Amino acid sequence: MATGERLRAIDLAAGAGISVQQVRNYVDLGVLPPVSRTDSGYRIFTTEHARALVVARRMADGHGWARTREVMAAVHRGDVPAALALLDGGHAELDRERADIRRALGAFETVVGAPAASVPEPRRAARIGEVAALVGVRTSQLRLWEDRGLLRPTRSPGAGYRVYDEAELRAAQVVALLRRGAYPFEIITAVLDELRTTGSPQRVRAELARREQELHRRSLRRLRASAALYDYLRERERERERLGTP
Repeated sequence: MATGERLRAIDLAAGAGISVQQVRNYVDLGVLPPVSRTDSGYRIFTTEHARALVVARRMADGHGWARTREVMAAVHRGDVPAALALLDGGHAELDRERADIRRALGAFETVVGAPAASVPEPRRAARIGEVAALVGVRTSQLRLWEDRGLLRPTRSPGAGYRVYDEAELRAAQVVALLRRGAYPFEIITAVLDELRTTGSPQRVRAELARREQELHRRSLRRLRASAALYDYLRERERERERLGTP
């Protein structure tokens, strides 16, 4: 459905700040509508292609190029339901990410509000039975959490007993607290990774809040991109009605 004023590939490229070859690639990938050709074989671009290019770049800013290529290709082959399904998937991803951040923030609130357990004096280290008693779980649970990579006790020289220093005792307490709160292992892993990186629940909480704000900005960009695609779909529909094409 090539309509409107004719343009050269170099004009499209210059307006978008890309190369002529990229314009051709976008046509081949379906990011831009199909093109007609002159008798001598040159591609015929129009203002419709210019609009599609603007929409594609706005889409890429909100949804990324991988999804944008699929969405625009679906639109230009006439499969709007497939394009909408792809958009829905993108917005659902943000919803899941937002839920994960909130759960992680809730987990850190639990961690921050809990008093730290202390390693029995004078050794400044504890064996598995002592740790189990301090955090209120069975030793088998501690071994399971170790197998999942949540805990990293060292081994004593010679006998090879598991030895937990203060950091690992705190990690065991965090795991126990969050499991009692029904947090999934992936959230607990994220909490422990952040704690081991920063050493401070308060700093982690601030970092998660920063990520939530960044997610908010990404969500707005994605919404703006979807709105641009909606306007483009409406324009195409009006043009089909004007031309009397199905």
